[in-house]
Amino acid sequence: MSTQTVPPRPVGRTKKFRAWAIVIITNLISLVCMGWVINGASLNRIWSEMRHMHWAWVTAAIVCDTAVYLLHGWRWTLLLRPVARIPFLQALPAIYVGLFANEVFPLRAGELIRCFLLSKSAKLSLSVTFASAVIERIFDGIWLMACFFVALQMGRLPGVLVKAGYILGILILALGAVLGYAMYAKKQSLGLVFGLSWPNWFNTLIEDLQLIGHSRYLYYSFLVSGIYLLAQILPIYALVRASSLPVPWQASFTMMVLLRLSSIVPQAPGNLGSFQWVTARTLIMFGMVAGHAKRFSLILWGVVTIPLIVVGFVAVAMAGINLTHLHREATSAAKERKETS
Repeated sequence: MSTQTVPPRPVGRTKKFRAWAIVIITNLISLVCMGWVINGASLNRIWSEMRHMHWAWVTAAIVCDTAVYLLHGWRWTLLLRPVARIPFLQALPAIYVGLFANEVFPLRAGELIRCFLLSKSAKLSLSVTFASAVIERIFDGIWLMACFFVALQMGRLPGVLVKAGYILGILILALGAVLGYAMYAKKQSLGLVFGLSWPNWFNTLIEDLQLIGHSRYLYYSFLVSGIYLLAQILPIYALVRASSLPVPWQASFTMMVLLRLSSIVPQAPGNLGSFQWVTARTLIMFGMVAGHAKRFSLILWGVVTIPLIVVGFVAVAMAGINLTHLHREATSAAKERKETS
């Protein structure tokens, strides 16, 4: 009796197809958003509006936009303190390189790149730096949802963003509860509670989370996360003042919250399109004329994005990094770690 051999499933090809599908869909959404922004924006008026801006406030916006990530570097060193004393000036370049990569590559590849870069320079396990990044995202999510509920009291938010906010809030709280339990519970108890057999790479992640979680620096980094999030209002508020927009300060706060909320889902490089859509919709909600709000969204994107590209490019150049090669190396290292752990 002959048995028919089933050909192996092309897992690698399927993953590549899914990745490309996500990239194509996110870019299409960005194009749709950008089309809405450009339509009726009267782009010929942008240069005139920029010439009448208060450039002291523009300078303040640029400085705040680049300096706020100093808090990110501080938080990262605090999270890693139970594992190793990472110098602040060693963690900071990895962050700016990651920010630059986020503007160049899709799907926020800079997060993986910065973790890989620090693991190489500090001789840490990639799983440790990745675990610290996971904790950062949970902290950001908790603070962001707190700010989101405050923003709900400040104005009538677009319905799609309110629904998305609630859905993401539930996911963040659920994930935070699981990871919080994982940081303090024994690894064996996770299987008993959830009735699942975890893969080896997840067990490694849990061990690293427990190592970081049993430290007072975890609470320090949580407080710094709140300061870091609130500080991101400063460049937006400074540019609102520079443009003399007829909106209250609450508009800057709401804008920051919604921009951060929208950036959680996969985006085109630089959040192009969605950034402008969220900014313009927020300003329209606060009573601005649509055309003026759309033009300001383009200016704001340039002010908060171009300086980070410049600083990130300098960090890449000073480190002598080939970013494309580093991206491939980081992706390969992550896959190998997942397969062998």
